[in-house]
This record gives sequence, C-alpha cells and structure tokens, in this order.
Amino acid sequence: MEHYSERLEQALVFAAQLHRGQRRKDGDVPYLAHPLAVCSLVAESGGNEDQMIAALLHDGPEEAGGLACLQEIRQRFGDKVGELIDWCTDTYEKPEPPWYPRKKAYLERLQSAPPEALLIVVADKVHNVRSLLRLFRREGLACFQRFRGGLEGTLWYYREMVRLFRQRLADCELTHELACLVEELQRRLENLHICMDSLDGSPPATG
Repeated sequence: MEHYSERLEQALVFAAQLHRGQRRKDGDVPYLAHPLAVCSLVAESGGNEDQMIAALLHDGPEEAGGLACLQEIRQRFGDKVGELIDWCTDTYEKPEPPWYPRKKAYLERLQSAPPEALLIVVADKVHNVRSLLRLFRREGLACFQRFRGGLEGTLWYYREMVRLFRQRLADCELTHELACLVEELQRRLENLHICMDSLDGSPPATG
C-alpha cells in the first residue's frame, strides 16, 4: 500500500491556491473540482504520489501562470512532477495559439509521452468528457458554444484522444471508459440527427 507524504498535502493546498476563484466551463462548478477528480482517477488506477501531485497541479501552468508556474511547481515538488505536468500542457503561451493547430500538435507530441504521463492525460480527458456530457444533458447543443473547438472540433479532438490511448495505453481501464463516454456523446448527437464528418473521426472543417 502506498504511503503518502506531506508533499501530497502541500500539493492539495497549492492546487486550491492556484485555482482560487476560477470556475469550470459551466460556470457553476469551482475549478478545483477538476484536478481533485483527476487525482482521484489517477490514484484509483494505481498512480504513485508523483503522478497524483502532477494530477492535482496539471492545469496550473495553463490556467495560472504559464512557465513561471511550472518552474514554481518544479521547485516545490521536484523535477519528476514538473516533467509529468509538462506532458499534460499543450501550450504555455498567452494568448493561446489557434485551437486546431495547437490540439493537432499536442496529439502528435503525446505519441512519445511516457505511460506514467499518459495516465494523467487520460484521467483528465475522462473527467472532461464526463463534465461535457453533464452539460449536454442540461443544455443540449448550446453547450458546445462554451468550447473553442465548437461541436465539430471537440468531437474530433476526443475521438483522436481515444485513438491515441488505444495505441499507447490499451490495457488501462480509463482508456475504455473514455471510449465509452465519447461513444455515448456521439449517440446522443445522432439521436438529434446531427450528421457531420467528425462523427467518423475526420478533422474539423475549420483550422
């Protein structure tokens, strides 16, 4: 059984500080709920303390400070945690680069990511799609207006993530769960007679 050190407690506090006042895309849920959920999924999947800490802090650089935030994380929690978070981060730039080229480049980069980092990334995507489905049940198609990729781009991105994890992390239960969640979302769209190329994995029409 893993025995966690004070580093994990410190990471919990630091995550709360990083995301204080931030909300999820639905506007109702505190942002901290997301890294807590990702950390839980990583722990339940056998992740070690470094992976759990990285899960708690994985959105820090993108949401709260860029490279300066990553450097602070390295100083507080070590280079290994910093390396894992770097694999979870698709950009440090503000404003962010255009959505589609950025996501495409990130998918390509993840082809060489170590499995210990991929576990955090797949946990992140599982929780994101769970949240998206909850939004979709509540708001219908309007929920996709909250996402920079829109409906078409968002579906393309998560389908590509499923394809990636089936190649790189095939034996992980979270890979199977992500695939099931994305399939559920597609079925719900098909029930609304939504028809688009991205339903069979094609990239979005707009770059």
